[in-house]
Amino acid sequence: MIRVIAIRCGLVIAFAFSLLILFSTSSVSFGAPPKPGQAADSAKAWVAPDPSTIPAGPLGDSIRLGMHVFNDTPKYAERYVGNKMSCTHCHIDGGTVSKGMPMVGLPGMFPMYRDREKTVITFEERIQQCFQRSETGHRVPNEGPEMTGLVAYAQWLSKDQVIGRPFPGRGLVDLPELNGDAAKGSQIYAQQCALCHGTEGAGKPPTIPALWGPDSYSDGAGMNQIAKMAAFVQHNMPQTDPDTLTPQEAYDVATYVHSKPHTAFIMKDHM
Repeated sequence: MIRVIAIRCGLVIAFAFSLLILFSTSSVSFGAPPKPGQAADSAKAWVAPDPSTIPAGPLGDSIRLGMHVFNDTPKYAERYVGNKMSCTHCHIDGGTVSKGMPMVGLPGMFPMYRDREKTVITFEERIQQCFQRSETGHRVPNEGPEMTGLVAYAQWLSKDQVIGRPFPGRGLVDLPELNGDAAKGSQIYAQQCALCHGTEGAGKPPTIPALWGPDSYSDGAGMNQIAKMAAFVQHNMPQTDPDTLTPQEAYDVATYVHSKPHTAFIMKDHM
């Protein structure tokens, strides 16, 4: 899953990982529409489209609904969410940030083979998995307005991308494989994360996501994988000064958060 996991004032997770996806103290970073002209990466030419350019009419209404669902999922897709996580908690700033799991270009990459499922899945199915795992919720009707809106929003973000070609900032930054130290991570968390996410990791929903506990992602989310969370944290956190944590520090924090309780994911309970 806003820059979601926060360190110093913004460690967020995420996803699932959602799921987890899915951290910042400002409303601009947590659950806000993409910023007009926001660069996905200083080295790339792509900038997020301005929400004012969303067309009028039924298609534009669907895109806007999708943007709302993406940025405040528990409010706009309440029936399908079991915690207080939103898509943007793992997909930074409305899914527009390079190496912050952007949504840009994703619709054109599906159908895609997924090793976890050992099968080829659609874009809609990938979204379903985020609802189930990162948001500890339930499947959204593929023909319903929420799913249609999410797909329309992702397509709108991707309107200038070449279909089938990965966006240059897709996914997360590459880190070496390291072993995290939960004790050291606890110290980093207390110094840099607790101010926003609280000593018990409860966050301040809906802007600052919980990092563990019933309001956070499940243990079946992508963000529950230490390596994935470490890559998210190292490149994106703290939001006020990203890329300042070393890979080892990011692994330590991710290991500490991983050691905390997360809801057990049982697929049959999330259909």
